[in-house]
Amino acid sequence: LQILVTIVNVNDNSPVFQETNITQAVPEDTKVNATIIARESLSATDGDLDVIYYELTTVVPDTEGYFAIRGLNNPELYLQKALNYEKFNWTMLLLYGRDRPAGSNDTNTATATINIFIEQADTRPPWFLPCSFINTDKSICISSPYTGRVTIFEMSTEPLTLQPGPVYAVDPDYTLNEKIVYSIVGGDTDNVFSVDADTGNLTMNKAVASADSFLLQVMATQVNNIQKYSVATVEILVINKSNYTPYFESKIYNGMVSVGLNPGSFVYQADHPSSPLMITAVDDDFPDV
Repeated sequence: LQILVTIVNVNDNSPVFQETNITQAVPEDTKVNATIIARESLSATDGDLDVIYYELTTVVPDTEGYFAIRGLNNPELYLQKALNYEKFNWTMLLLYGRDRPAGSNDTNTATATINIFIEQADTRPPWFLPCSFINTDKSICISSPYTGRVTIFEMSTEPLTLQPGPVYAVDPDYTLNEKIVYSIVGGDTDNVFSVDADTGNLTMNKAVASADSFLLQVMATQVNNIQKYSVATVEILVINKSNYTPYFESKIYNGMVSVGLNPGSFVYQADHPSSPLMITAVDDDFPDV
């Protein structure tokens, strides 16, 4: 009597990942579609030799859609959308490996946790401060022109006072904080001004001999990459020297108002009730004004 015995494989083994907790650093400027973790590092094995079906989910809110796997049976992790360090610098993914398609009965599942840390890259040029953001993700900040003034025929030995503040730029990739140097690249006719390469302070090389104003272009450049630069405008007004102090035409002004007047109503002269009261000052530097 010959007896043939067939051993039926029972699904009694669960898939197994090589590592169940993976940490990966990803530079912010990684190209879309680039591989983040190779298939070999994420593939699971199964003692029953079943085909493994993979599924990837994102745990951290507002970080969905950036990472994906190549296919249902290919767990290679790749970048699906461009990264922005300002939006987020960490996310957590869960990779599931099943020995049956999702939704099937008698399914064994393995889970691997993938922590992704985003490393800030040198992606933006310097920002002159103060500046205002023009987009919601705060990746572009525009500064207003700087303004200052000098007196004709006089040379100041101190750094010029500017509004809304001194010339100053920062590296917006703040975790890198690359060194910035300053230079004047336009508008300095006759070489009147200098800028300190390290501080951005503007000083005078000589006195101004003309009443024409200056419109300087000051460039802030990253030392490690001259292609990362920004240019700000500095308007320097030339004014006449003031020899006299302004003064009021009268030491005492007498006005008159009526009870019950609305806010914004005129105050009239006490000795001329039909004429509005005017308080005026004069400056002998400007006798014709």
